Amino acid sequence: MNASPPDTQATAGAVATAAPDGAPEAMDAAEGEADRPVTPREAVSVLIAAALKPKAVKAFAKSWSIRLTALAVGVLIWQWATAINFNYFINFENIPSPVKVWTAFVAHVQSTEFYIHIAVSMQRIFIGYMSAVGLGILLGLVIGRSRLARDVISPYIEILRPIPAVAWIPLAILMWPTEESSIIYITFLGALFPIILNTAHGAELTPDVLIRAAKSLGANRREIFWHVVIPAALPSITAGLAIGMGVSWFSLLAGEIISGQYGIGYFTWNAYSLINYPDIVVGMLMIGGLGTLSTYAVRLATRPLLSWQRRSR
Repeated sequence: MNASPPDTQATAGAVATAAPDGAPEAMDAAEGEADRPVTPREAVSVLIAAALKPKAVKAFAKSWSIRLTALAVGVLIWQWATAINFNYFINFENIPSPVKVWTAFVAHVQSTEFYIHIAVSMQRIFIGYMSAVGLGILLGLVIGRSRLARDVISPYIEILRPIPAVAWIPLAILMWPTEESSIIYITFLGALFPIILNTAHGAELTPDVLIRAAKSLGANRREIFWHVVIPAALPSITAGLAIGMGVSWFSLLAGEIISGQYGIGYFTWNAYSLINYPDIVVGMLMIGGLGTLSTYAVRLATRPLLSWQRRSR
């Protein structure tokens, strides 16, 4: 009547016998796959797969419907203010209506010269911004981790940073041999300081516990810098890159005032000189739209670098 207790060793042996021969190798492979770092392509694939989920699509549609509705309300208020010639504290009597601006925009879209203005501005932004990225990240990391470098470089940054881009125009003309290099220099300055300050802030706030842990594991200063400081500063670096892109477009308008040929900033300033109000608004909106797209492109390019943040949440 009394059943004997099961033989655990026999059971374990039976399970081991029943398991396929490749099971240990498969388990080792699975563990190695889990320890392998995620590549940028895999991170983008995961983001796309997550974005295509019904819940994510619904949230995306809701968010953009609210944004587009808010923009539509702003355009309607603009149209109403110009239609009644609103003049109470803010004067809309000479402001072109959205219909006139749209008509001017459609006319310019059909001309080749308008695209030349955009292409020239994009080229200037690319050269100036990429130069600021290289120098800004380097100086920011050095300032954030070296007290001596911070004491030497910070005074220059604090003195030069508040100077607006317009104030640099006369000196840029004297410093650089061509108008093109002067415009790129002013655009470069606009992006440089946000990148330096955000990078230095991120490097300076690297948790000491991570540095002590790396030292206890035998890491030297170079390894700590590459594998601890830079990853810890990446969120601040990416924020500085996005802010720097926006400021570089802001500086471009000031820089292209000294250009006598092409550029979307020159297009806007020339429209102001000719008292062509619809073209002024077209140029302003093009600068805003291109700046928004450029900033989004920067965030999209840097998103795979921060995939570890999303996995840790």
